[in-house]
Amino acid sequence: MTRLATSSPTSLAFLLASLILAYEPLCWLVGTWTDPSYPSTGALYLIAVAALVLWSMTSPVRQNSIGHRQMAVLLLLGAALIRLASQVLAINVVGGLALAIDVFALATLLRTGERQRAVSPFWLSVLFLFTLPVERILQRLLGYPLQELSAKLSCSGLGLFFSDLSCSGIRIGLAGKDVLVDLPCSGTSGLMLAMAFLVILTALYRPNLLTAVLWIGITLGLALIGNSLRIALLAVGIAYPESVLEADVMAQPLHDIIGYLTLLLSMAPVLAFYKPGPAEWRAAQAVFSLPVMSRPLQKMSALVFLSLALFIVSLPRHALDVSSSTRPQPLPLTLAGEVGVDDALLPIEEQYFLQYGGHAQKRRYGPMALTLVHTSSPLRHLHAPDDCLRGLGFDVAFLGSRFEPVPTALYRARSKTGGDWRVAVTFTSSTGETTHNIAEAIWLWLKRPGTTWTSIQRITPWTLDEPQRAAFEAAAGSALDLNTRTSGIFPAQKEKRI
Repeated sequence: MTRLATSSPTSLAFLLASLILAYEPLCWLVGTWTDPSYPSTGALYLIAVAALVLWSMTSPVRQNSIGHRQMAVLLLLGAALIRLASQVLAINVVGGLALAIDVFALATLLRTGERQRAVSPFWLSVLFLFTLPVERILQRLLGYPLQELSAKLSCSGLGLFFSDLSCSGIRIGLAGKDVLVDLPCSGTSGLMLAMAFLVILTALYRPNLLTAVLWIGITLGLALIGNSLRIALLAVGIAYPESVLEADVMAQPLHDIIGYLTLLLSMAPVLAFYKPGPAEWRAAQAVFSLPVMSRPLQKMSALVFLSLALFIVSLPRHALDVSSSTRPQPLPLTLAGEVGVDDALLPIEEQYFLQYGGHAQKRRYGPMALTLVHTSSPLRHLHAPDDCLRGLGFDVAFLGSRFEPVPTALYRARSKTGGDWRVAVTFTSSTGETTHNIAEAIWLWLKRPGTTWTSIQRITPWTLDEPQRAAFEAAAGSALDLNTRTSGIFPAQKEKRI
C-alpha cells in the first residue's frame, strides 16, 4: 500500500466504511452535548482538538516518509474491532473509544506529528476522549473514594491550623459547623481540566511514554491537593464568615472563583517544569507498518473492510449489564392521610426498562409522590434525580444532604410551567445499606455485584407546610423500612478529633 489517491475508489471505500462505523457513536456523542441530562462540556474539548490539528496543518511536512497510510489503515481496523464490541454489548461509551481511534488514524494520515508545528496523533486521540461524558463516568465510578480522599487531605491540612476540628468520613466539623464533602466536591471537574491541560502539553511536547505517564501521576496528585485546598478554604469560609468579609463562599461566583484559583495554583508546577524533549516515534511506526500491497490487493482489502463495516452495524445488540428480574416492593396504599394513585411510566421509560431490565414504580399521594427504581445493575439504572429531571426540562439545584433520620440528598426542581418541587432521594440495597450518594451506592455494588439496589424519591411541592412534609417523609420511611437500615460503608464510624 504505497500511495492511495484521495479520490480513488479504494480510498473512498475506506472512507465510506469508516463513516458507517462512526455514524451511530457520533450521533450518540453529539447527543450527550445537547441533552440536558448529560452535564457534558465535551464540545469544548472537540474545539481544542480541531484547533491543534488546524495549527499543525498550516505548517509544512518536515520530510517525506512512508508508512503513515499503512498505520492509519491498521488503526481503522482496530477501531472496527472496538466498534464491534460496542455494537454487540450495546455500550455507547465503547463506541466513543472507537471514535478516538478514528481521530488517531486521521491525524496520522494528515501527518500532524511530522510537520514543522508537530502535534502527536496519539495524544490528540487521548484529548478526544474528553469529548465523551468522562466526568459523569468518573463521578459515578470513582466519586466516592475521591470524596473520602479529598476529605482526609483537607482535614489533615486544616488540622495544622485549627483545634476545633472533627472529621468523620466525608463530613468535616469546624467551629461547630458541619461541612459535607458531597459528590460535586469530589474533584472530578478539576481533575478533568487538569488532565486535559497535561494532555494538550503532551501532544505538543511529544515525550516518550514513560515521561508522560510519570507526569500524569504528578498531575493527578497535584489536582487532588488543589481540590483539598479548595475544600479547606470553603470550610474556613463557612465556619468563619468574618474571614471572607461575611461573603457566602458557597454562592456564585465566589464558589467557582475559589475553585479555579486553587486549580491554577495546583497546575503552576506543571506549567513551570513540564518541558520534555520530543521522542522518536518512527521506529514504533515501522513496527506496525503493513507490507507493500499491489493495487488489486488494495482494492480487495478496501472491499473487505467495507463489508466488515456493514456486517458490524447490522449485528443485534445485547446489553451486557441488563438488570435481572427484581421483585418490586409494594407501595403503601395510603401515606400521611392521602390515598395513593398510580402514575404510568412515560413511553421512553417503559422502553428503557423493557430493554435493560429493572423496574420502576410511581404513585401520587395528594400533592406528594413516591418514585421507586429497582435494579441489580445500578450503573445502568440508578442516577441522581438531576440527571433525569434536567432531561425532562426541569431546572434542578442541589441543596445538600442530611443524615437524619436516614441519609438523603435534597434537590429543588422547577418546571417551565411554573411547578416548584422538593425532591429527596435515598438509595438502599437488598443487604440493608442506605446512602444519599449515588457514587457510594455504586461503590458498594461493585464490592458485592449480586445485590439489588433501590432509588427512593420523595417528591413534595416546594410550598408545602413543613409539618405536612415531615409527616409524609416519616410515613414513607416507616412504610419502606428506611429507618431500620445501616448507613453506607462506615455504618458505625465515630467522629475523631484532629
